Amino acid sequence: MIISVTPLSFFGLTHDISCPIFGKDVVVDSPSAQQPSPVIVAEEPLPAASPVPIRRSQLNKLPFIERGSPAFIRVTLALFSAGLATFALLYCVQPILPVLSHDFGVSPASSSLSLSVSTGLLAVGLMFTGPLSDAIGRKPVMVVALLLAACCTLICAFMNSWNGILLMRALIGLSLSGVAAVAMTYLSEEIHPSFVAFSMGLYISGNSIGGMSGRLVSGVLTDFFSWRITLGVIGLIALAAAFMFWRILPASRHFRAIPLRPRTLLINFRLHWHDRGLPLLFAEGFLLMGSFVTLFNYIGYRLLSQPYFLSQAIVGVLSVVYLTGSYSSPKAGSLTGKYGRGPVLSVSILIMLCGLLITALTPLTAVFIGMMLFTTGFFAAHSVASSWIGRRARRAKGQASSLYLFCYYVGSSVAGTLGGVFWYRYGWPGIVVFLALMLVLALWLAQRLKRLPEAKLI
Repeated sequence: MIISVTPLSFFGLTHDISCPIFGKDVVVDSPSAQQPSPVIVAEEPLPAASPVPIRRSQLNKLPFIERGSPAFIRVTLALFSAGLATFALLYCVQPILPVLSHDFGVSPASSSLSLSVSTGLLAVGLMFTGPLSDAIGRKPVMVVALLLAACCTLICAFMNSWNGILLMRALIGLSLSGVAAVAMTYLSEEIHPSFVAFSMGLYISGNSIGGMSGRLVSGVLTDFFSWRITLGVIGLIALAAAFMFWRILPASRHFRAIPLRPRTLLINFRLHWHDRGLPLLFAEGFLLMGSFVTLFNYIGYRLLSQPYFLSQAIVGVLSVVYLTGSYSSPKAGSLTGKYGRGPVLSVSILIMLCGLLITALTPLTAVFIGMMLFTTGFFAAHSVASSWIGRRARRAKGQASSLYLFCYYVGSSVAGTLGGVFWYRYGWPGIVVFLALMLVLALWLAQRLKRLPEAKLI
């Protein structure tokens, strides 16, 4: 099937697509052909009964999805909705922890397990869902993961025991690992290399909006209804997002199946850690997410106490700073094409550091501005680092993405907990010093990454 494509505006930008494809009624470049091939794009996968069989050696010759094409819009909408649903499901219980503590008669620490078990199982699941997608495909793993997470959330709304709640939340985290690990790999394989960072930024902006909306929606609905209705509504929204994702996401065209063998996993694991750049990117994920979670874990304690004495509701509304990530993520991705990944990553970390230092000031306005800058820099840096994984990994890209996100969420747990020691002993100045050290180390790693040559696409 051949469809002529005219420039299509999306996010204020247009782009023409021109590339040869193999299949019926498609002109293939030949040594005698001097003119460029017509502007075309394949809207559907090549039919199974194509008269021209597609050899494995020809996979790289199939066209990538380019910015401005209908396929790019479908990918963007699908993964934006998937990211939004994923993080809404993950963080929707955070504002209602006191309500859960009251209804089930558990301590605040026990109540927080409803979030901790999800993030913990998500990190563990990342080590398996990435390699699983390398074996059976990207789209099937993501579709099943979203459907399972949405269904478990709906079941969670009807649970009458605390152990049942924790079981469902653990399954939700395990399921969502199938989206978190595979989405970045799908983008790095299917999107044209020139636009991967931009597309990754759009996906991460969906993550930021999802994390914010999950907190806000659950907090507001629980005030008017019960937490059960809240979880039911969020579960239904996620279920609708899963069906839309299944319908509009294009099938993979550049996926190469790798048998799921323990020996192969070990070989690929060693290959990733022997790469000059991938371990540095894994460490970046640890430091970036660790510093981000630590700041937002303890900024609430500071604002609830003197000299601010803000209410819990106002502190919760401050999560709107997450919206800055919906702008900075795709913006950073587009800037990498002009300035390179290393410089954009370094500047993003510097923005985080500046925002952190501003939060050390006393005026509430300065604290809010610092939070905005810190959030802007974080989502930009995460967008660049995560898109870099697909470029550096020579094979088993799903496993490489899983390792990055595993370090990412481990950083959240380790640094978030260790930050409590600095808060208890030194207050907010202790948090600022702790995070500043982490960001300086992240900046040093970014400088090392900038000096590495770009990995060749295989």
